[in-house]
Amino acid sequence: MSEVFSFRVLAKDGSARRGEIVMPRGTIRTPAFMPVGTGGTVKAMYPDQVRALGADVILGNTYHLMLRPGAERVARLGGLHEFARWPWPILTDSGGFQVMSLAKLRKLTERGVTFRSHIDGGAYEMTPERSIEIQGLLDSDIQMQLDECVALPAEPREIERAMRLSLRWAERCKAAFGDQPGKAMFGIVQGGDSAALREESARSLAAMDLKGYAVGGLAVGEPQAVMLDMLDVTCPLLPAQKPRYLMGVGTPDDIVKSVARGIDMFDCVMPTRAGRHGLAYTRRGKINLRNARHADDARPLDEESDCPAARDYSRAYLHHLVRSQEALGAMLLTWNNLAYYQHLMRELRDAIEAGTFTASAAAIGEGWKRGDLPPP
Repeated sequence: MSEVFSFRVLAKDGSARRGEIVMPRGTIRTPAFMPVGTGGTVKAMYPDQVRALGADVILGNTYHLMLRPGAERVARLGGLHEFARWPWPILTDSGGFQVMSLAKLRKLTERGVTFRSHIDGGAYEMTPERSIEIQGLLDSDIQMQLDECVALPAEPREIERAMRLSLRWAERCKAAFGDQPGKAMFGIVQGGDSAALREESARSLAAMDLKGYAVGGLAVGEPQAVMLDMLDVTCPLLPAQKPRYLMGVGTPDDIVKSVARGIDMFDCVMPTRAGRHGLAYTRRGKINLRNARHADDARPLDEESDCPAARDYSRAYLHHLVRSQEALGAMLLTWNNLAYYQHLMRELRDAIEAGTFTASAAAIGEGWKRGDLPPP
């Protein structure tokens, strides 16, 4: 196993890249989808299940783990890998998203962000240096810079202010991170829906020679077309020999179209959150198990799936579990959804290696358009 962090592109098809990130705790096959384990757990899943589905890495949330159980406590208990029984790579976000999502509970300055806990109202300060310190206490393998994420649409002046602040914070995070063999800190491109600001942010971060780069501040209210336009501007400016991570994205369609533009890594709460609310992702598109039409349907979600949740349980049973608010319903649908997302990533990796990415992406999209089969 490697003692250093490295990334290499193994194959390309157009701008789509098949690669691998190698680090001491394991190899991440890219394009990769990272299940979100906000509080040290992928909701409604056992860690071994997540791994068996093909996940090489999961994501933890710095802000939430700072509040409970506390980063210092996790460190005393052996770090997040030991604490959560996940010995493979972990990426932690920086708390920057909460700068946006918890705007009513925070005060923002050049120094950092002061939060009021959404749990008990207690005050916490998150500076770039403290964010990196917390991520170090958690012992995550990939750590994100603290940034300011602006919800779209937003005033151009506000987008520019946040982008420039994020660049200054990136420099401070880089200094705080220092040299940690086998680990990486990623910078985050900001700039909202402004091509000029995205370009400036990407060029400035590339000049910092970081180990990886993320694109943030997208899928936060703008149409998909705007997101893709920003990727068209940003991706060519990021170093080709470094991994590229699109934060918080997204739907299967978002992922396929972003891979086509050169993105290597994704995370999103969508598959787990949808599973807890009765929605299944499949190769035939989305299926809402709350719908009464499933009440007498003995078919599985997908008879061809290798996931037992999709293959072995009837839609009628899943409908019953969801409508009855049984915990098993959330567990089975989350299992199905994460299985589908990992299956999709395998399809994309195989297609890039085979040089058939465009045709495969089109076939995947046609499957979604045809939709679910009507009940017999």
